[in-house]
Amino acid sequence: MNLALFIITIFLFFINLIAIIFFTPMVPDQEWAQKIFYLHVPAAWSGFLAYFFVMISSILYLLKRDLKYDRLALASAEVGTLFIALVLITGPIWATPIWGKPWVWEPRLITTLLLFILYVGYFILRNIGLYRQRAALICSILGIIAFIDIPIIFTSVTFWAEEIQLHPQVEMNKQPSGILNYFLFSLFVFTFLMVTMVNLKNKILTLKDSKL
Repeated sequence: MNLALFIITIFLFFINLIAIIFFTPMVPDQEWAQKIFYLHVPAAWSGFLAYFFVMISSILYLLKRDLKYDRLALASAEVGTLFIALVLITGPIWATPIWGKPWVWEPRLITTLLLFILYVGYFILRNIGLYRQRAALICSILGIIAFIDIPIIFTSVTFWAEEIQLHPQVEMNKQPSGILNYFLFSLFVFTFLMVTMVNLKNKILTLKDSKL
C-alpha cells in the first residue's frame, strides 16, 4: 500500500511538472518567472496545511498525553518545514527578474521567514536531550503558538500599508481557466504529496518508538 501510494505520488508530481513547463500559458510581463507561481503557492499552501496538522496534533497531545499525537505533530512539522523552505527558495527565484532583487523586507516575506525560524527552534528543542515527554510537551505548546503566524501571513498584504509591500494580491477566481485549472491541479498534487510524506514519516517515527 505504501509503495503504491509512493508511486502514485511520484507519477502525479512528474505530470504536474510537465504541465507547468510545457502547457501553462506565458504571462507577458513575467514569462518564465511566472511558472514559479505553480510551485510557490501550492508549496506554501501545503506547508501551512502541514502546520495546521501540527497544531491539531499538539492540542490532542496536551489533552490526552498520547505520544501518537506527538509523532504526528513531529512528522507534520518536518514535512511542513520542507515545503516552507521550498517557498523561501522559489520566492527569490521569482522575485529576482520581477523585483530586480531576490529579497525585500516586506511583511509577507518577514512573517514567512519568522515561521520558518520558529520551526527551526522547534527542531532544536527536539534534539537537545530533553526527556521524551518533556520535549513533546514543550514542542506541543510551540507548535500551537507558531500557527498563530499563519493567519498573519495570509492577511499581511491587506493588513499593512500598500507602500511597504510588493507582494501581488492575486484573486484566483478572476484568473483565466488556462491558469486556474493548472494551478488547482498543482495545488492538489502538492497537497497529495504532503499528506503522503506525513503518512510515511509518521510510520517511521512509530517504528522508531516501538524499538525504544
